[in-house]
Amino acid sequence: MTTNTLPIPFLDLVSPHKELEGELVEVFRHALATAGFIGGPAVEAFEREFALFCRTKFCVGVGSGTDALRFALLAAGVGAWDTVLTVPNTFIATTEAISQTGARPEFIDVDPRTYNMDPVKLAEYLDTHCTFSQARGKMVHNQTGSVIRAIIPVHLYGQMAEMDPILYLARKYNITIIEDACQAHGAQYYSAEASSWQQAGSMGKAAAFSFYPGKNLGACGEGGAVTTNDEEIARRIRMLRDHGQAKKYYHDVEGYNGRLDAIQAGILQTKLRYLPEWNEKRRKLAARYCELLADEAHIRLPHEPAWSKAVYHLFVIQVPDRDGLIKYLAQEGIGSGIHYPVPLPQQRAYASLSLRPGLYPVAEEAARQIVSLPMFPSMTEEQQQRVCEAVRQYIAASVVAA
Repeated sequence: MTTNTLPIPFLDLVSPHKELEGELVEVFRHALATAGFIGGPAVEAFEREFALFCRTKFCVGVGSGTDALRFALLAAGVGAWDTVLTVPNTFIATTEAISQTGARPEFIDVDPRTYNMDPVKLAEYLDTHCTFSQARGKMVHNQTGSVIRAIIPVHLYGQMAEMDPILYLARKYNITIIEDACQAHGAQYYSAEASSWQQAGSMGKAAAFSFYPGKNLGACGEGGAVTTNDEEIARRIRMLRDHGQAKKYYHDVEGYNGRLDAIQAGILQTKLRYLPEWNEKRRKLAARYCELLADEAHIRLPHEPAWSKAVYHLFVIQVPDRDGLIKYLAQEGIGSGIHYPVPLPQQRAYASLSLRPGLYPVAEEAARQIVSLPMFPSMTEEQQQRVCEAVRQYIAASVVAA
């Protein structure tokens, strides 16, 4: 690394908090002054504003994105012996939430351009592995006899899945859609069916968001939320997050301790005002990355279809020698990441599913070749130029060596 050249982090969480320090400290002071730490006006205010942002009727704040997924599934009626379809290339929280309801995850391979659920492969799975039971009014898995209760399309890396055909299949076969929007705060999808742009978190029966610190909208700790237009779903989740209480000490069901605390809600409400600006900066950075790396034949750049407005939680490329590139970038003082190196069906945690390698070729190839480049709103043009120069230098050297 050249002397006098500062390292480029993969993610900068310091700068935005320095810029907003006065506003964020005021949130903490207010909590101290009112002793309002759990629930209350701060949480309710954030829930109203985030529901408005997502263009939904309801938002329920919870303790984490994992809680959001689990509670959304439970509130939608997913339970023991059900099957839930999702993708192989996501964080394990998606499938943890499925398993923790008592259901079984099954996987649909992804589109090689967007890394999101491939609607064609979803249709093929439903046609070849399932039969519609007239008696049960549901699709049933041919081998296990399990009801296909829900589909979780994951809006990966900040880009929404192709929702119109997925929703069509869900309506056709009476399957519930739960969006995993944990990486997609503010992303949009143009629905030809609705003839309008739809916000992430507004298209399924419910949607889960994570506010882990590194997200586009991140707390200063853990946090999550469920958005929905279904009042009954919202009511159930409010009970599930608070030990199943309909009111204090009256428990309609067994629930969980999954509440969003007031300080985190106040921090999120403050940051939410800046989220559109931050997302636009990410989109401009992504466009510039694509411009600077456009001529590199050995790099597969992100694909943003005409129906998508991605918010680039991550900027992910594919290269033949991913591990070599990561090592070289580190030597140049440039951070990077891998999201995700092992598809979930091949994780030891899911060995009991007996899903052999090769079943999900697109996700498996991506797992071997993807690398996430630095992406954060405060990234400068100079930093981005350095990243791209380093990537080009390594690609050129590795091609010659090969």
